[in-house]
Amino acid sequence: MKPFTYGRASSASDAVAKAGRVRGAKFIAGGTNLLDLMKLQIEAPSHLIDVNGLGFDTIAPTREGGLRIGALVRNTDLAADMRVRRDYGLISRALVAGASGQLRNKATTAGNLLQRTRCPYFYDTNQVCNKRKPGSGCAAIGGASRQLGVVGVSEACIATHPSDMAIAMRALDATVETIAADGRARTIPIADFYRLPGTTPHLETALAPGELVTAVTLPRPIGGAHIYHKVRDRSSYAFALVSIGAVIQPDGSGRVAVGGIAPRPWRVETAEADMPRGAKAVAAGLLDGARPQPDNAFKLTLVERTLGAVIMQAKG
Repeated sequence: MKPFTYGRASSASDAVAKAGRVRGAKFIAGGTNLLDLMKLQIEAPSHLIDVNGLGFDTIAPTREGGLRIGALVRNTDLAADMRVRRDYGLISRALVAGASGQLRNKATTAGNLLQRTRCPYFYDTNQVCNKRKPGSGCAAIGGASRQLGVVGVSEACIATHPSDMAIAMRALDATVETIAADGRARTIPIADFYRLPGTTPHLETALAPGELVTAVTLPRPIGGAHIYHKVRDRSSYAFALVSIGAVIQPDGSGRVAVGGIAPRPWRVETAEADMPRGAKAVAAGLLDGARPQPDNAFKLTLVERTLGAVIMQAKG
């Protein structure tokens, strides 16, 4: 780990001001991903700004009938919140399917959304990786790609986004609240929060340098059966090969977001119109334009079969 300095922010405006003043500064809260990346020297911030004392650790109802989740709410607390379990069960189930209990006790809502890919070539600094070092190449293409993306990928990167919670947030149309270095606040629909890799896979979100996530807001509950089904290589503490986050209504209509197959939580709203026709029809829309590698082509079939299991579960 390379030397760095550390300081605690006294307020959100203080945090973003420091991020704007100190070149190479990064925010830290739970640190469950960032510290790992620092040990491997994939991340080498010059200064860490500790935001744990900013008070963004509450869950409160909104005027519109939804919930506003502070950026620092721990994953364990979010999964256990009775309002979340009752009205947004998809989020609770996705959170419990991810990581370990110890990690969920430390990981925060914002940190979960911002965690980096688990592509093995990103973590191996002896390999070329456009996400880690722009312009260096992508060793994953033509390499061991079992865990990697099949849709939304590019010639520069086939990494997947690792978050389970983000899949649920995407299905529920959450919005992300931020504050920038100049104090300007904005709200970003989660559909626009993650970028596709294109030729710049190192740019992963819509956040500007030094912009701080302050909360995530969920809209009014939509009812239905909330189901999160995660397929992985072992029964716990593993990232998804394919995961399905779905909210399915009694008439068979619904929403579906997919994890483990793309650089961002993958949702195709036009495909959802085919929900009453079954998994095969929906999967065809979700995977339109897919570009699998030899090692991960099985995910095309796995998406359809996992979605079929989810639809069957919704029918009871």
